Amino acid sequence: MISPSRLRRWFAGAAIAAIAVVAGMYFYARHRVQNALQEVPEKIGLEIQQSATGFTISKSEQGRTLFKLHAGKAVQFKTGGHAELHDVEITLYGRDSERFDQVYGADFEYDQQTGNVTAKGEVQIDLEANPQGLLNPDQAAPGELKNPIRMKTSGLVFNQKTGNAYTTEKVEFSLPQGRGSALGAKYLAKNSTFILDSQVNLSFTTPAATTAEATRATITKDPRLIVLEGARIQNRNRRCSAGLATLFLRNDSTLDRITAKENVLVENGGTGEQVQAEQLDLEMTERGGELKNAVFTGNVRMEASRPHPVQGSAGRVVLTFAGRELLRDVHAEERVRLVEQGSPSPSGGRQVMELSAPAVDFVVAQGRRLVGAESDGSPHFIMRQSAQDASSQTTITADRFLARFDHDGQITSIHGGANARITNTNPGQADRVSTSQTLDVVFHPRDAGNSLESVTQEGAVVYTDGQRRAWGDRATYTPSDQVLVLGGNPRVVDKGMVTTARLMRLNRLSGDATAEGDVKSTYNDLNSQPDGAILASSTPIHVTAHSMSLHAASAIATYTGDVRLWQDANGVQAPALDFDRMQRSIRAHGTPVSRISTLLLQKDRSGKPTTVTVESNQLTYTDSQRKIHFEGDVTARNGDLTIASREMDAFLAPRGRDTPAQPTAGPGQLEKIVASGQVLITQPGRRASGEQLVYTATDDKFALSGGSPSIFDAERGKITGVSLTFFRRDDRVLVEGSNSAPTVTQTQVAR
Repeated sequence: MISPSRLRRWFAGAAIAAIAVVAGMYFYARHRVQNALQEVPEKIGLEIQQSATGFTISKSEQGRTLFKLHAGKAVQFKTGGHAELHDVEITLYGRDSERFDQVYGADFEYDQQTGNVTAKGEVQIDLEANPQGLLNPDQAAPGELKNPIRMKTSGLVFNQKTGNAYTTEKVEFSLPQGRGSALGAKYLAKNSTFILDSQVNLSFTTPAATTAEATRATITKDPRLIVLEGARIQNRNRRCSAGLATLFLRNDSTLDRITAKENVLVENGGTGEQVQAEQLDLEMTERGGELKNAVFTGNVRMEASRPHPVQGSAGRVVLTFAGRELLRDVHAEERVRLVEQGSPSPSGGRQVMELSAPAVDFVVAQGRRLVGAESDGSPHFIMRQSAQDASSQTTITADRFLARFDHDGQITSIHGGANARITNTNPGQADRVSTSQTLDVVFHPRDAGNSLESVTQEGAVVYTDGQRRAWGDRATYTPSDQVLVLGGNPRVVDKGMVTTARLMRLNRLSGDATAEGDVKSTYNDLNSQPDGAILASSTPIHVTAHSMSLHAASAIATYTGDVRLWQDANGVQAPALDFDRMQRSIRAHGTPVSRISTLLLQKDRSGKPTTVTVESNQLTYTDSQRKIHFEGDVTARNGDLTIASREMDAFLAPRGRDTPAQPTAGPGQLEKIVASGQVLITQPGRRASGEQLVYTATDDKFALSGGSPSIFDAERGKITGVSLTFFRRDDRVLVEGSNSAPTVTQTQVAR
């Protein structure tokens, strides 16, 4: 049996031994831990300062700290050289001290062999720039923290040897103007780059509610930007996709601008509008983060389907936005081209309108409605009936264009100046070209097909259509009737015919023309016609009238209103006159109130030329026949002699060949007159009548017949016979009786 005193001594010894063993083990473990905390870092070039509240690991290079890791709680190494770190804060300064990125986490595991510090739970990451880092003491915090990029993830692995970090878990991050997420991330300490591995999503809390998606993203410090690979950006109803999109951030991490490259495509949802380009640059406002402008560059292509299909292209397009991201204006440059297909035509095709210019500016109202456009640098505006047929088209050019659009964005008018030019091209025809200082094009409303309504040109207008040329101060063309109206002292030259008037109309389809007000036509380029008479000379033929109508198919011009036609001294005056320049023929029309007057040549008994004036209601003459046919109360006067009848034919002598040195001039030489129907000849003291008269100018002989012709002489009374012949030169009278009473009376009449 053991005594109580001995038992107490045994327990005391055992306790002392146990305490010794425990103390030995404690000091041994402490010695090992201290060696591990001192020797391992020394082997990897780190300095560890252990304190009662934890320890700090930092790495320096060239006198500047690259990063610092601080654990707020004690470090405990486990089997295999691992340690647990609690309340960890990692600060990354970068090689040039321009960063102040921080990583926070509650629980980490440290592997001394690999140098990895692995988070066991959620980790907070703040990415913050420090532009003045090199100017401040080492490890100094920025004077002002400006909206860092904040990230939240788990499973983060930080390598204290390299300063790099990565995670394969979901990463959530926030910006001053938005937030986002990704799957997996990497932090590269050498260049302070943060990489989001996949499934990147961004959502900006700006009024535009912009969102972005990407297959991969990179966040860099210098410049301060986010690079999205396989990007898809959406802004309200606009969508943008690109192989690469770069988001540039300001120093306070607010979004400054976005650059998209590689197969850029922007779509306006619900409208069918889309734009493609090699690059797109978006600039944001400093306050509010709204879209300020958008710039497309490199082979820009645009398509729209409403209200009509439109395609466009340019080298560069700039969109400027007003408040609330409402589109204000668009500037396009570098080989700008716009093509719009109008409403279907009855033939099944679509009228096509095409604009090309070095630069075009578009003005937009209320962010969506196109109200105006201006182009510079010799723009071209082309209209044709279909996209497939470019052989028939109208091309309009000028130094600049100014276009207007209606409430539906449909073009209503185009103003062009200066050096305006319109060229109309049709297969098998010479181009129709008109030039002017300015032009104005007006389009029909959309419900009327939006086709061309009219084109007005002003200032030194010149129009060329084959052999026809026209000049004036103003010209208006209407495609519906293809009539060109010329004003402002117009002048038209057509195959040797020159016409001036106050106003002229040219039908481009038929070639017909009309003129109004002080009309004057001059027919040039005439060949002399030796067998002709009053219009046989090579000198110009002139016509004046109130109005004129030219029929191109027949080459006949109809003049009305106080018409006067003459060549040299030969002339015809009439209320209305048809002149055929090819046949050199005349058809004149008058009335009993407004008569036709014709001037002919007659020689007296001494051979001196005198004039014969013939008045009638109708006149027909063809120069090759040398016969003038008069109808309707015809009256011919020569001195004191007057011949009146219902109809009369005047036969003229051939003019003979003229030469430039000595052209034949003067009235048409009268050879013979044949009058019929109530013929009445009057002279002072003499009057003769009958139904038919043949007068020959060579012997000044009058032969009356038909209807019991008679002569009344104031001195000798009245003479009647079957036919009467008298000579004006010698006053002889021959009277022929009938067969039943064949008598001939010759009477000498004193004058």
